[in-house]
Amino acid sequence: MLQPKKQKYRKQQKGRSRRRLVETRGMTLGFGQFGLQALEAIWITGNQLEAARKTIAHSLKREGRVWIRVFPDKPVTKLPPEVTLGGGKGEVDHYVFPVKPGRILFEIGGVDEVAAREALRKAGHKLPIKTKFVSAANL
Repeated sequence: MLQPKKQKYRKQQKGRSRRRLVETRGMTLGFGQFGLQALEAIWITGNQLEAARKTIAHSLKREGRVWIRVFPDKPVTKLPPEVTLGGGKGEVDHYVFPVKPGRILFEIGGVDEVAAREALRKAGHKLPIKTKFVSAANL
């Protein structure tokens, strides 16, 4: 599971919900020829990213190169079940990455377009959002 080794502050606030905004960074391919682009806003967990990465690696049969363009570094806290109010903020349960529409999540290089399209299609099914296949020729 992806999570940071250490952080300056253990707990974070949720932040404002800005789901209507579009991403301004990480929208173009920087490493590979093909990528998987998010079309919705959501918090993606480390387990979801790892499941998608394993699917890409399995589909490509360990050929080519895969880049993960996001890293879950935002801690999400959770109180134990059946706890009354007034106990303070809960302990860190897992880490997420807040994705906005337009962010490139994965990139693939060194394989043909058919194999990359199929691998990223399967990886998109592992994620809880709608995604789109992008290539360097289209951008």
